[in-house]
Amino acid sequence: MNNTLRRIGIILIAVIVVPALLFITFELSSLNSNERVIEKIYESQLDAILFSVNQYSQDLMESWAGKIENIVAEKNKAEKINEFLSNNNSIDAFYIINTKNLKYINSFQQSNFKRKLSFLNTLLIARKNIIEKLFTYKKSGYRKIEPVYADSNTAVLFFALQSDDLSDRMCAIAIDPGKFIQTRLEPRIKVVSGDEFVITVISTDQKYFSDEIQSFTSDQMQVKKAVWLLPGYELGISLKGETIDSLVKQRAFINFLLIIILVIVLLVGIYIVFRNVKKEIEIAQMKSDFVSNVSHELRTPLSMISMFSETLEMGRVTSEEKKQEYYKIISQETSRLSRIVNSILNFSKIEAGKRKYNFVDSFLNDIVETVYSSYETHLKQNGFKTEFIRDENIPVQRLDEEAISEAVMNLLDNAIKYSKDKKNIIIRTGLKKHYSFVEVEDSGIGISKENEGKIFEKFYRVSSGFVHNVKGTGLGLSIVKHIVES
Repeated sequence: MNNTLRRIGIILIAVIVVPALLFITFELSSLNSNERVIEKIYESQLDAILFSVNQYSQDLMESWAGKIENIVAEKNKAEKINEFLSNNNSIDAFYIINTKNLKYINSFQQSNFKRKLSFLNTLLIARKNIIEKLFTYKKSGYRKIEPVYADSNTAVLFFALQSDDLSDRMCAIAIDPGKFIQTRLEPRIKVVSGDEFVITVISTDQKYFSDEIQSFTSDQMQVKKAVWLLPGYELGISLKGETIDSLVKQRAFINFLLIIILVIVLLVGIYIVFRNVKKEIEIAQMKSDFVSNVSHELRTPLSMISMFSETLEMGRVTSEEKKQEYYKIISQETSRLSRIVNSILNFSKIEAGKRKYNFVDSFLNDIVETVYSSYETHLKQNGFKTEFIRDENIPVQRLDEEAISEAVMNLLDNAIKYSKDKKNIIIRTGLKKHYSFVEVEDSGIGISKENEGKIFEKFYRVSSGFVHNVKGTGLGLSIVKHIVES
């Protein structure tokens, strides 16, 4: 049986564990590539959001440049200039400049803007090549806006003005970056970011322009892009409440957890399947032993009956005393055979759920004494010292006399079969609380602790030592248990 179980165990491992291990290995090897894919997807999404924000700022400034060109071309422009500046408070001022001699043709600014014009000269001289390229773009019919970083409080946008008579005219728009971000970019950012992302604008000196992300540093932004038209500023983006790295780690943790759960479930499944198969094999083995034991149990009394009846029939026994002895042996073996057959039939009824009990008012002591009396002579002949201790206080009870007799007989049979050297048997009845009891005590070989829990299992018999040499069906105590419970 052990070899069979070992083969089944190996097959279970091969069929279930090996594919599971291959799957787990594949999952573990694909985790890194899967996480890289997730990271790329998020970065692409963040790039798209940042592009949208940058494109919005580009379109807005193109709109400003177009309005300024229209205003400058008109004769009565004072009222429109004031309206333009009041509607765009992030624009501190804008200037019309002749780049040939660096003279200011016009200067329009907010009333609270006090900055001197000299800072523009420095920017124009330092970026002379860029200015020349702007006019080249303009002559080709394309207006390009060139942003220039002045300082943390001012950014300047240069673009060439379209003109027939003064082709070197240029416009410089001085912008307050903080106001531009708060009044123009931040509303757009909130629309684009939604509930999933946090987008902020940060300057090179770590100055933030978003209330939601003060705790972040520039290095903690998952994706950063320069603001196209605001030199010195960056758009940064992160996921609300977590980072891409934490998402990747979280997903990896969940995958590992699922794999571990899968392994545990498979192991539990293998254990359950193996235990059930082992149980079935054990039952099959016990049934085989049962058939073998029953055959032996039936063969012995049949052989005895056949032998003694044949001796009597042939007239070989002359003395009357010897005849009576043979008759008694035949009667005993017949009773023994009858008990074996009844035991099997009763067990069959129990298994089918068809055994019925006939409850009547009776005395437990009388039933036990009857059984004891039928065994007393046999016990003494086989060298047993016996004693029957009865409790006279046991009242009349409703019970099945035949079933109780059968249970006591099975206990006595066990006591007789498993008493090797010390042949002492005590039958005792008594009361305990509201219950009566009968017990059979012997001084036989007993049973080990590890096997005690199985003594009421059908077909079970200890498979080693002296117990193994004593023939039996393995049904006696199972029937006793069913009778007592019923």
